[in-house]
Amino acid sequence: MDDSITIVLDSRDVLSGVCGANDGNLRVLEGSLGGRIAARGNEIRFEGAGDAGVRRFKTMIDSLIAAVKEGESPSPEYVRALTRQSSGWTSEKPAAGPVDPMREALIHIPQGFKNVFPRGQNQAAYIKGMRTYDICFCVGPAGTGKTYLAIAEALNLVLSRKIRKLVLTRPVVEAGESLGFLPGDLAQKISPYLRPLYDAMEALIPYEMIRRMEDDRVIEIAPLAYMRGRSLNDAMIILDEAQNTTKEQMKMFLTRIGEGARVVITGDTTQIDLPKRVDSGLLHAISILSGVEGLYFAYLNTADVVRHPLIKKIIQAYEDGTNNEKK
Repeated sequence: MDDSITIVLDSRDVLSGVCGANDGNLRVLEGSLGGRIAARGNEIRFEGAGDAGVRRFKTMIDSLIAAVKEGESPSPEYVRALTRQSSGWTSEKPAAGPVDPMREALIHIPQGFKNVFPRGQNQAAYIKGMRTYDICFCVGPAGTGKTYLAIAEALNLVLSRKIRKLVLTRPVVEAGESLGFLPGDLAQKISPYLRPLYDAMEALIPYEMIRRMEDDRVIEIAPLAYMRGRSLNDAMIILDEAQNTTKEQMKMFLTRIGEGARVVITGDTTQIDLPKRVDSGLLHAISILSGVEGLYFAYLNTADVVRHPLIKKIIQAYEDGTNNEKK
């Protein structure tokens, strides 16, 4: 194979979907692969990046074509994730197709604003873990999609009627102020702690749908303390900010799990807000449960950050500063 290739697409509609708005998808591919890409008629031509670049280009275009034909509208963000996934490919295409893990991990939310796709191999493995295991732990820094992906998968299951209920919970950790001194009733006092869970849902489905599901008790959002004494069956339960649980709270939560339940536990071990000399229930659970069969542990890192690009740099700077202080 030489250092150029011309791909002929079935129709202008497929071409438009592959290229993206204002050829944004092609510009992302050019930035990743080098070389030059031009679209004309129903053809896309790529040249100037050598044999390996041509092979990567063809594999990624094949994936974009398949996505468009399945009704997707690939965005530049999707293409960036695809290029990150392909960065370790060799010139030989694996028999099973190197893009399969990411495509298989796509989350479709009925009546949602958009489909949700992993932004790399670690996120794809996390989604697969949620689908394969009844209990899945996910540990990683801020902005890596821990909560967002868990809620997206949960909404997929609920709205597809594969589970009956979605339960979202967080520990309420007081940072400098006692809840008793905050204004309002109990619901108003704890609302700020639970707001991030609503933010994630509102990014995925209409607000009116959330309210309707709450009224029908299909969605429940509550502090972790409210889980005591309950048995949760046929539900997906997400424990967010699990690094701020105590050992006792984590044990209590894990023993609430009933028949047909799926559980996702997310946390960032670098942001523990517990008082000094109080051990994190998440760290304790990882240490004693990592060898238990039937549990899955997903680990995300700075490379998986999907918020503003500066977040990666900020996290890395703090990690470097901490390491320097230890020396």
